[in-house]
Amino acid sequence: QAKPHGLSVQRATRATLDKMAGNTHHQGIVAAVRALPTYDEHDLLTLVQNQTDVLLLILDQVTDPHTVGACIRSAAAMGAHAVVVPRDRAAGLTPTARKVAAGGADLVKFIQVTNLARTMEQLQQEGVWLVGTLLDEEAKPLYACRLTGRLGLVVGAEDTGMRRLTRDRCDELAFIPMQGQLQSLNVSVAAGIALYEVVRQNASVKAQV
Repeated sequence: QAKPHGLSVQRATRATLDKMAGNTHHQGIVAAVRALPTYDEHDLLTLVQNQTDVLLLILDQVTDPHTVGACIRSAAAMGAHAVVVPRDRAAGLTPTARKVAAGGADLVKFIQVTNLARTMEQLQQEGVWLVGTLLDEEAKPLYACRLTGRLGLVVGAEDTGMRRLTRDRCDELAFIPMQGQLQSLNVSVAAGIALYEVVRQNASVKAQV
């Protein structure tokens, strides 16, 4: 499959591939590719200004690369335009995150911002509605929240949740109603459920037009 595209193919031993990949958890192929460009808050604002209806997944203090990768995969599957994270105290787009994203990192922009609360304020000025997910008495059921139009879904870490400044910047707070005895979900599953509700609400609005 590589040769017709003009890509150079070389055979190597398993030991060589292990060394090149930096671990033994690969599938027998290592590719040398150009690094993806890095995106920041300026790129985010440009993206938002050029999109009529924009969907962003904002992760606050999510430090596990596996979780970030799973969130990117869900974001790509649900049509999000970007995953936004703070530059500090958060996992970046590491090889592990890219692998877990299963190709999603090539479809969704991964944007690192210096000050998340300030960036959220700028997004609001651009008409982006910010909905934070957390268990709180002020939160409404996810399905009762407005999740259409220009939207940013905000998800915090499993142990600490969103920081206070991040929470204060949200226009609305939502929780995911659960029927079972276990009343918690990991971050990537919660993000996936919330993103799907966005898709459902948007489909419902289009059906009514």
